[in-house]
Amino acid sequence: MDQSDRYANLKLKEADLIAGGRHVLVAYHMKPKPGHGTYLAAAAHFAAESSTGTNVEVSTTDDFTRGVDALVYEIDESKELMKIAYPIELFDRNIIDGRAMIASFLTLTIGNNQGMGDIEYGKMHDFYVPPAYLRLFDGPSTTIKDLWRVLGRPVVDGGFIVGTIIKPKLGLRPKPFADACYDFWLGGDFIKNDEPQGNQTFAPFREAVRLVNDAMVRAQDKTGQAKLFSFNITADDHYEMVARGEYILETFGPNADHVAFLVDGYVAGPAAVTTARRQFPKQYLHYHRAGHGAVTSPSSKRGYTAFVLSKMARLQGASGIHTGTMGFGKMEGEAADRNIAFMLTEDKAQGPYYEQDWLGMAPTTPIISGGMNALRMPGFFDNLGHSNLIMTAGGGAFGHIDGGAAGATSLRQAEQCWKAKANPIEFAKSHREFARAFVSFPHDADKLFPGWRDKLGQAAA
Repeated sequence: MDQSDRYANLKLKEADLIAGGRHVLVAYHMKPKPGHGTYLAAAAHFAAESSTGTNVEVSTTDDFTRGVDALVYEIDESKELMKIAYPIELFDRNIIDGRAMIASFLTLTIGNNQGMGDIEYGKMHDFYVPPAYLRLFDGPSTTIKDLWRVLGRPVVDGGFIVGTIIKPKLGLRPKPFADACYDFWLGGDFIKNDEPQGNQTFAPFREAVRLVNDAMVRAQDKTGQAKLFSFNITADDHYEMVARGEYILETFGPNADHVAFLVDGYVAGPAAVTTARRQFPKQYLHYHRAGHGAVTSPSSKRGYTAFVLSKMARLQGASGIHTGTMGFGKMEGEAADRNIAFMLTEDKAQGPYYEQDWLGMAPTTPIISGGMNALRMPGFFDNLGHSNLIMTAGGGAFGHIDGGAAGATSLRQAEQCWKAKANPIEFAKSHREFARAFVSFPHDADKLFPGWRDKLGQAAA
């Protein structure tokens, strides 16, 4: 059934929809299945299933219902591009406070339409939130500025937070885990749980928390510098999440503001993120996106992109979210992914299809992880244009030939090299930990700095 007379209006202008402020706009890459009519007919059916319609006319539809239809307002079949305007009245609101929810946004925009029989695929690539809807989201309550304060740094351009993930991600008992934390903290700032770490039988949660707290106190006493840890509190049950968070805060006591709470926002969903955001508004909310590649990977034609995931995370209130390495590490991505970082941190930023004005909503920190080491970092910072972020290099720290503390120092020196606009090989001659990174990661060194062995000589020995 062709529903384009009702669910499409190609005379609508995007500028007018934005000026009107009453629609969420969504850009998809969509392909109909062969033999199911025109591209516009498929797009209109997609809009119908995403809002007030189905595949038949129903007797309960009235004039008011027609007034909140989602409408296809632009198509370009050659680019498989479809844009839909969703009236903000369609989206669910909390009964306790009238606020908006990402769960409702996703239910409409990638709900039934992902399984439609006449659609080969449809993937969300960008969306625009008008001011009237934007103000109903929580946004971040804690930002990287709060971490910079703990570290005793300026709250403007406080710079690179040197972080790691204790490896192996599973298999360490609490004492070896805490010992590895202490070793890294002698040179670095920030450690996060990897996403599977929680309350395994060989690593009871409470014991691990107590020993990590002890390691933090000892490292701070030894170095005279504040340290940070991000604990995984992810769980199916929000009572379990709250119990974990409260135990951590009780245990860390005077160092409670040195602790972030990590939530696996993709696998545990918006409810888990919002539980942490609202129950612990003073803690840095670390959004881990494990599993997101199932829908965000460029090889996947359904779901949504990593850009969309990150933008939703800022709306939900994530203080920081993993953004990959933008093509400079081991994970899938490319240099152009820096646009994700701009959308997270700037007050106004251009996406693939829409410019978003955040109207003063607090920023979300890019958290970089996935195969980074000191040698890759100068190029990464060149691409991004700044170093105001958290980097969690697991192998890049503990893979350093001289151990975790030296690995952490090499990462810090890499930022110093970039800030000084120095030649990395020349810089390495007077910075031993950075020089030893060349020996630690020879494959990268050969690729990035051909001839480094002759040029560095004994400096890296």
